[in-house]
Amino acid sequence: MLNMNNEEALGIIFPNSYDSLIPELVSERLMASIPFAGRYRVCDFMLSSMVHSGIDNISLLVKHNYHSLMDHLGSGQEFDLARKNGGLNIVPPFAQRQIKVYTGRIEALMSLKGYLNKCAQKYVIMADSNYVFNFDFRELIEAHKKSGADITMMYRRQEIPKAFLKPNSNYNELYYTLDTDGDKVEKIYINAKDSGKVDFCMNIYIMEREKMLRLVDDAYVHGYSYFTRDLLAPNTQTLKIYAFEFTGYASQITDMKSYFEENMKLLDEENRNALFASGNSIYTKIRDDNPTRYINGSKAKNVMVADGCVIEGDIENSILSRGVKIGKGAKVKNCILMQDTVIEDGAYLEYVITDKNVRVSRNRSLTGNDSFQVYVAKGQTV
Repeated sequence: MLNMNNEEALGIIFPNSYDSLIPELVSERLMASIPFAGRYRVCDFMLSSMVHSGIDNISLLVKHNYHSLMDHLGSGQEFDLARKNGGLNIVPPFAQRQIKVYTGRIEALMSLKGYLNKCAQKYVIMADSNYVFNFDFRELIEAHKKSGADITMMYRRQEIPKAFLKPNSNYNELYYTLDTDGDKVEKIYINAKDSGKVDFCMNIYIMEREKMLRLVDDAYVHGYSYFTRDLLAPNTQTLKIYAFEFTGYASQITDMKSYFEENMKLLDEENRNALFASGNSIYTKIRDDNPTRYINGSKAKNVMVADGCVIEGDIENSILSRGVKIGKGAKVKNCILMQDTVIEDGAYLEYVITDKNVRVSRNRSLTGNDSFQVYVAKGQTV
């Protein structure tokens, strides 16, 4: 076990990162609060990983659509982050005069400068919220300390997500690939289009808090907005930037197709164990529901079902969130049904994603396919 004092690092999470890649699911929420794996939200995995690593001072810098996130996290009690000092700190725009709706991380960090100056922790870990993993950040902290680097970037050896390579993809979203010599970052490429596996930056960084504030101060004076594009990429030769490879199980959400596929991967026991069986549990908001009830005559095959569900029909290769009801004679196959979805008697669903509080009427049929899933928006009746 790696040793680390709780006072050694603080966390900063950017919950709206990559919202524009998945507009269907973020019309009323942000990337961090998208439901995942039945009973969880995407942010639960990052927050739980930080808490298990001894990081108990975590700020979330939100921009918009953050009501669902605040409702989900509350005071942070479920994550053991309800504390007098540190704990969970959700920072909405205009909470104070200097906190604005930021464009990039440099502006966001400048908004938080007064708070960061008062913190006692030596290191800052910054992260986006579109990755789902179960990671011990003490490994990253120890690697950073041993290297003597100014900044350590976390990366994964993978192909560039297809959503970024589409001809009409959203170019407002930036992603980075690395050219490394051993552990040292020699060059950072912005929105590269390489085929095959690359060193893909996960947008997770660690550096000393005081050094970060000095760099951000200087970058802000020069009118820079983006931490990686404007501050790191042009200065790979003057700053000592190191790379840390993440080799564990991770799900990356970049569009609706990847959201569907990454959820469905968890129906495979090997993937499920890789994400959940590392010894660190994933915390989430508690909802006091009854255990799921399977009524006589119902059938279930290869499914993840959260508590509070009532199953009277047939379900197969599907993920059901809390409080979902499947009517008599209804068939659900290869679907993701979010919280409190009601499928009435005799309905047939295949390759469908329903948002919260959706109702599919009696004998209705909805069918997509493995490359295009039918999506039903929150609160709709079909």
